Parts: sequence; C-alpha cells; structure tokens
Amino acid sequence: MSRIRAKGTKPEMAVRRMVHAMGYRYRLHRKDLPGTPDMVFAGRRKVIFVHGCFWHQHDDPGCRNATLPSSNRDFWHPKLKGNALRDQKNRVKLEEMGWKILVIWECELNRGELVAERIQEFLEFR
Repeated sequence: MSRIRAKGTKPEMAVRRMVHAMGYRYRLHRKDLPGTPDMVFAGRRKVIFVHGCFWHQHDDPGCRNATLPSSNRDFWHPKLKGNALRDQKNRVKLEEMGWKILVIWECELNRGELVAERIQEFLEFR
C-alpha cells in the first residue's frame, strides 16, 4: 500500500496537461481544502478531482476497473467503501464552503475529447 501514489498519477497528469493546454492555470493539492483536490481554481471557486476507478469505486456499471479483487475481500471491501464514503464527505464539505466540484474518472480519459469538453464547460460556467 505504501507504493500507491496519491499525487502525480498517470490519469492526473493527463488531465493536468489537458487543462494547461486549454490555457487555464491552477494550484495543486491545496491542503487547506477538504479532500486535498487535485486541481484548484481559486478565483473561480472550482476544484477538479481525478479519481482512479478502483481506489474510489466508480459506480458506473460499464466501468471494468472498479471491480473488487476476488482474494482477500474482507480487507478490500471495507477499505474501498471507506474511500468512497470519505470522498462523499469531502464533496459535501466543499459544497458547503461554496466550491463547485468536477470529478473525472480514470476510465473516462479514454474519451479525451469528451473530457476536455466537460472541463471547458465546467470552468467557463460561472
């Protein structure tokens, strides 16, 4: 577990490159915000989280990355369920603080143009 990276993952880096190419500037991993968002657009009061489907348990039935391992389920089920609950609590806290949130799932990055459109709409809409 100690080798699992929380920052600078391949999906996160792909989204960061995409957002930067669009001309937006952001801050990374602000620790003063709940959940330490991956990208923070402070002037717009918006944050982007890039979630790995397995670790954050993507609930889309079409996502094959979010399946539980067949071995050691007694460990994995509470661990991954706890991650999802923590994410939900952090989203609620951020919304209460007046922040808008966009979650991008790892499996969505296969459709890069759609993700870019979602990001553009999210950041442009005030």
